[in-house]
Amino acid sequence: MSAASMACSPSGVAWDGINWAAVQRQVRRLQARIVKATQAGKHNKAKALQWLLTHSFSGKALAVKRVTENKGKNTPGVDKVTWKTPAAKINAIASLKRRGYSTLPLRRVLIPKKNGTKTRPLGIPVMKCRAMQALHLLALEPIAETTADLNSYGFRPERSTADAGAQCFNALAQKASAEWVLEADIKGCFDTISHDWMIANIPTDKAILKKWLKAGYVYQNERFPTEAGTPHQK
Repeated sequence: MSAASMACSPSGVAWDGINWAAVQRQVRRLQARIVKATQAGKHNKAKALQWLLTHSFSGKALAVKRVTENKGKNTPGVDKVTWKTPAAKINAIASLKRRGYSTLPLRRVLIPKKNGTKTRPLGIPVMKCRAMQALHLLALEPIAETTADLNSYGFRPERSTADAGAQCFNALAQKASAEWVLEADIKGCFDTISHDWMIANIPTDKAILKKWLKAGYVYQNERFPTEAGTPHQK
């Protein structure tokens, strides 16, 4: 399948007829090219490849597959819509277009923290926004993983607490190792992080990112704006 043929859905394709192995190969091939361009400092080429991935049938199909098979697949957003049938899923692929895309506010719910005394706000996007985020993540992750700190482990694919523990052992098991470990927590990090900073520094589609950040949320039938921060999402 060529890059050009990836740009739109094959005529008459059915959800059950999608060749998922081919879809995965095409996405990984583009991601590998994004990694190589990033490593070579060819940022404009990486950006062009990101555009190609986010406009490809394979990228869109994989994004829809991910959001319809994860734990939150049956949890609707403010529009109360979920994609359960093959027809809904194939139509969802066709709907993931940049032109004319608009966001809906998140549905906010409060979940108790482990200490039992406080709650954490959770934002639930509508299915289409989830799929668009999954699609753009496919294009962002190759750059993020190429440029990220080698010894960061939180919210990283293919990394776990066991990896962090192993690195701690390597760093602390020597005779000349530090005797103390400093633990720090940024208060309200997700709630107060600057939108302007994210738009300026995250190598993704700026217009789409801004729409997500400014989508707002609905709580107890009232809509609230989001001027800063990014929600914990389901």
